[in-house]
Amino acid sequence: MTDYKERLALLTEMIAFSVVDGRLHERECLFLTMIAEELQVSKADFKSLFHQEEYPVVIKSEFERIQQFYRLALLMHCDGVLHEREQIKIHEIGINMGLNPHAIKRVLKAMEASPNKMIPPEFLLEVFQEQLN
Repeated sequence: MTDYKERLALLTEMIAFSVVDGRLHERECLFLTMIAEELQVSKADFKSLFHQEEYPVVIKSEFERIQQFYRLALLMHCDGVLHEREQIKIHEIGINMGLNPHAIKRVLKAMEASPNKMIPPEFLLEVFQEQLN
């Protein structure tokens, strides 16, 4: 992802998702900070995103949509509490991204069963690729 505005939009979406349960947990904030650094977003721009509305962004690449979905799923689990609102919202976001609902459920179940809530990248891609065949 090369466009800076796209990266800001992705982070804005993640910030909006992080407060779906009514609060921003410290672990969620740390996770968002790590993602901002990974996406090479300046600290000033990152902080300003907390005061903006969510602007939907269309992610063209399927790989980038899957990657963003996984980031959101990790964010959902990082505070250690899985809220019903988060579960509903992540399904909604995944479907709006054009991801297969069955693959979404499989990935989320695998993450829930994992002790550290992470899954191997190969498994993640495999689940979504199966749906294309």
